[in-house]
Amino acid sequence: MKRKVFFVSDRTGITAEMFGQSLLSQFEETEFSETTLPFIDTVDKAHEVCRILAKAEKDSGERPIVFDTIVTPEIRQVVQNSGALVLDFFHTFIGPLEDELKQSSGFRVGKTHSLENSAAYDSRIDAVNFALNNDDGITMRHYDKADVILVGVSRCGKTPTSLYMAMQFGIKTANYPFTEDDMDNLSLPQELKKYKKKVFGLTINPNRLHDIRTQRKANSRYASLKQCQYEVREVESMYRRLKIEHINTTHRSVEELSTKILASTGIKRKVF
Repeated sequence: MKRKVFFVSDRTGITAEMFGQSLLSQFEETEFSETTLPFIDTVDKAHEVCRILAKAEKDSGERPIVFDTIVTPEIRQVVQNSGALVLDFFHTFIGPLEDELKQSSGFRVGKTHSLENSAAYDSRIDAVNFALNNDDGITMRHYDKADVILVGVSRCGKTPTSLYMAMQFGIKTANYPFTEDDMDNLSLPQELKKYKKKVFGLTINPNRLHDIRTQRKANSRYASLKQCQYEVREVESMYRRLKIEHINTTHRSVEELSTKILASTGIKRKVF
């Protein structure tokens, strides 16, 4: 049976999930069943969490694991007394920080993922809209406003990476696909040449590309292994010829890809 894990928060639970999943990923021999309990912002709701945890323990025979980011001490204490293994991120880190900074925490709920910093939020929304409006070479009119322009063959990961960079970091990311029609004498389109310093290439293992394209268009020329090998070979040759920095997406998540792209280009994160 999978070990039951709960992410408990007085707001969205995103922070608890992020830290908790990072820790759980280190334990590959155990399977986890994960549940997020957001907006636990009253003592009554905390007692309901305790009832949920008690049932989980009764059903599984093992005490559940809880990652919590509850700010209010009274609410947090109720969850702490549940009998589960409670790993409290705020309690763990706030105390040492208060000692080091010689000041008390403000204990403000939901500050990380709130709208308090409207400029940062607006920047992120603008970046998401930019990524959507400049996806897959829809238009090249706005490349002057792009922070980075991702290029590569179809289905190599350009769109999800663009959207993640926009949503997570506020980076205005455009992307442009190279298609079968581009492969003869492959080079950058004139509009891309004007912004070559912003261009960053993605590539992928042809066998993986074949699998992805087969899910979309099975038994097509587009999805054939031969076509995938040809397109990847031509695009990688162009990257080397034009000295375009690039990265292989085959075994990398969008989180890792985005971080490596930012590190390689020197682009600063705009949203935290």
